[in-house]
Amino acid sequence: MKKRFPLIFALILAILILAVPLRPPPAEGFAWRQFSELPVLVNGRIKPLDTVARVSLLALRGKQSVKLEDARLSAIEWLAEVLYAPATADTRPVFLITDPDVLAIFGWQQDKEKFFAFEQLRPHLAEVDKQARLANDVPAEQRTRFQRHILELYNRLLLYQRLKNSLQPEDSPDFARELELFASALKPGIEALEARSREESFDNRAFDLFMTFAARYRDMSEQAYLRVVPPHQPQTEQQRSEWLTIGDALLHATAFGEIDPVVRAYAEAGRAYRAGDETGFNAAVAEITTLTADGYERELRKARHEGFFNRYQPFMSATVLYILAFLLACASWLSSGDTLRRTAWSTLVLAFLIHTSGLAFRVYLQGYAPVTNLYSSALGVGWGAVALGLAMEAVFRNGLGSAASGIFGFATLIIAHNLALASGSDTMEMMRAVLDNNFWLATHVTVITIGYSTTFLAGFLALFYIVMGAFTGWLDKPWITRPDGTVETNASALNRMVYGVLCFAVLFSFVGTVLGGIWADQSWGRFWGWDPKENGAALIVVWNAIILHARWGRYIGERGLMIMAVFGNIVTAWSWFGTNMLGIGLHSYGFMDAAFFWLMAFVASQLAIMLLGALSPRIAARVQKNAPASG
Repeated sequence: MKKRFPLIFALILAILILAVPLRPPPAEGFAWRQFSELPVLVNGRIKPLDTVARVSLLALRGKQSVKLEDARLSAIEWLAEVLYAPATADTRPVFLITDPDVLAIFGWQQDKEKFFAFEQLRPHLAEVDKQARLANDVPAEQRTRFQRHILELYNRLLLYQRLKNSLQPEDSPDFARELELFASALKPGIEALEARSREESFDNRAFDLFMTFAARYRDMSEQAYLRVVPPHQPQTEQQRSEWLTIGDALLHATAFGEIDPVVRAYAEAGRAYRAGDETGFNAAVAEITTLTADGYERELRKARHEGFFNRYQPFMSATVLYILAFLLACASWLSSGDTLRRTAWSTLVLAFLIHTSGLAFRVYLQGYAPVTNLYSSALGVGWGAVALGLAMEAVFRNGLGSAASGIFGFATLIIAHNLALASGSDTMEMMRAVLDNNFWLATHVTVITIGYSTTFLAGFLALFYIVMGAFTGWLDKPWITRPDGTVETNASALNRMVYGVLCFAVLFSFVGTVLGGIWADQSWGRFWGWDPKENGAALIVVWNAIILHARWGRYIGERGLMIMAVFGNIVTAWSWFGTNMLGIGLHSYGFMDAAFFWLMAFVASQLAIMLLGALSPRIAARVQKNAPASG
């Protein structure tokens, strides 16, 4: 039983994780699963309504659900209210406001309440608009905290208003009935318009009604956020991606005299939703699905798969499993048996497989390599480090590979999660122009990401060496006794691990940088331009090479290797994040400044660890004891 426990433990965890996304939708009630999987076009990408709901609510509220006094609305339930019952949605506390100066312009004070409803903000919209215009005129790098937060609030309000006018005009009490009136006004209106253009007598009433509808739907088209109507009989891939808003489709009806059946089906879904008619709503959603499937089965299938991906939440599950693997690996050093170490290993393998499946899903859904922005680079860096840590654990079998992989995988996924929160946008965005080349995306970006991963992993192993050496006697404990009777200590094993990882790091970072130069030559006409991101990549290569040459030349020993490897964390963090905060350079696909404080905190923590390694009496005593092998 002990021998099989790690495998059984991992299988139980896998079943628990997969049980949620594979659970069938309820047989009764509103068909939220089917509604959430309807495909729409937003910001150039086909995605399900579920993704729109989650990303929008995350941008407004920082969460993917709305907590009410006696219930909790899921993201798709909230979106349905916004689209079809905006008056009710206006009463929901979905706007996160924490800045005291922003609250002050409304006459509010900062207290426990931080979520506000649109109805509370409505009297202050003019002031928000005024302050946002003033803030927008200030260069981004010179804006105050208040100006940044007021612009964020303005953009959230704009998103909310656009959502409310996506499937029907916000003020329409019964859009399905309105479409019936519009359909009856189409033929006489078009005849009046044509007669007027020929300078013949025409029906003024029919003409005025027709033009009123046209103006109303033109306004709706300009405000709408969602493109929900697929084009009819597209001849090219470009035409296939030219989806229409409801307003656009109705303007087309003024030219062709017929309302698109998809528009009518969405209107019927809204009528049924407001009436609480579950059967009618589900029938309308089924009709939209059928109409979309006619010629757009590929888009419908991808929307369903992305809906599953959203329910699956692989990176959240992997985050939990990584920290669990780390804790089990640490606990294994306190036990006499091997069961906990193997359980940590099996948990880490499961986390890695789930992490890998998440990346594979993103590749499938996006159609290109998974590293396209800072969020996806965090996912890739973590994945690469965990893969190498697994390989180390398979060789050394001392729990170090599992511990290092677990904590690093956890840290990078937490970074990715916070980057998603900070961006407030879809993490599977359209390809940036600088990355718009699938071959180079699959080579340069992937290889350089592995370079980041391996440098970080070496730094984290070195960090572990310093902490354990400064506060425990673990480094001097035997790791393995060889057949000739010689004993290798944990310190020696860690030394070999860090050295081996650094060899990988210098190789991948160098090859990735050279490939980036070739890409730059083809894209921009020069191999090297001293761009901040290019300089950062070169810094990683140079620093890793300095460490290896210092070791080969015996300028440093075991302790020196560890301290320099920890500094590699600073070099890599600056090259990965810091260069993006400068706001200059051709690599403009990831600029952000929200993480400056955390980057500086990370740098300070690494400097503190380096100082600990240099000054720790326990480590110093160990160096003296092993003077011939240390420096």
